[in-house]
Amino acid sequence: MTILIIISIIYASSLFSDANVKVPQKDASLCKIFQDKIKTYKKTMRDDEYAVVTLASYEKRAKIYCPDK
Repeated sequence: MTILIIISIIYASSLFSDANVKVPQKDASLCKIFQDKIKTYKKTMRDDEYAVVTLASYEKRAKIYCPDK
């Protein structure tokens, strides 16, 4: 019984370890998509908090997928 509990705890902790977190890779097609979204959105964005947050989200994703310059 004790061994079963120990195995269960080890298994559960492995589910939440950092080793299972996928790191986004640089991707030219996704980079282009988000760069285009930023450019278009800046031209048409409203003047409210939601629009600012949306733009920040696009910029964050562009930083993730675009190669460092």
